[in-house]
Amino acid sequence: MRVLHHLEQSRSFRIMWALEELELDYEIKYYKRLPNYSAPPSLKQVHPLGKAPILEDQNLVLAESAAILEYLQETYDSTHQFQPISAENKAQYRYWMHYAEGSLMPLLVMQLVMTKVPEQVPFLVRPVAKTICEGVKKQFVQSRLKDHIQFLEDHLSQHEYFAGRFSFADIQMSFPLEAMQSRTGKSYPAIQAYLERISHRAAYFRALSKEQALKS
Repeated sequence: MRVLHHLEQSRSFRIMWALEELELDYEIKYYKRLPNYSAPPSLKQVHPLGKAPILEDQNLVLAESAAILEYLQETYDSTHQFQPISAENKAQYRYWMHYAEGSLMPLLVMQLVMTKVPEQVPFLVRPVAKTICEGVKKQFVQSRLKDHIQFLEDHLSQHEYFAGRFSFADIQMSFPLEAMQSRTGKSYPAIQAYLERISHRAAYFRALSKEQALKS
């Protein structure tokens, strides 16, 4: 039996969604975050880094979203339904699978960290910490993020999905796009339309229902 180790408020939902798209049987082990927002130590018993998602399948313990998605597609998508066929779309597929966590998410994580740092330092130095963090966000993060947003808007205004038809690259890209909308406090027309489009898939609804049931 496949086991998905699913940490709340994490990237694990993407793997649940992919498993639903493939109509595979799987078990979910759900982990709540600690008060400091870190993962519980029990996750380290599954994988040394104690991060999620983690998928156990056929004596394999797999981590990293893109690696898990690629494994699932290569192992169980016998009709290549979720991977493009043409050389051009295959190149796009590979690019977006790595772009999500390699280029876009580091900026969003830094944005989040710079927002949270002033809340964690002693009260007397908070004004200084806030000034420094706001400077980093404005001069480093936001200026670079602006280019990425325009890049994504341009692509999605011309393409229904990231690599031709719907593929696992779309599942991989869903998390950073949702995070970007949330952390910038803005809505971008092409990105918003894309997120609404992919969230209407039946497998997405099934995964979402399962995740919500875990929280109740």
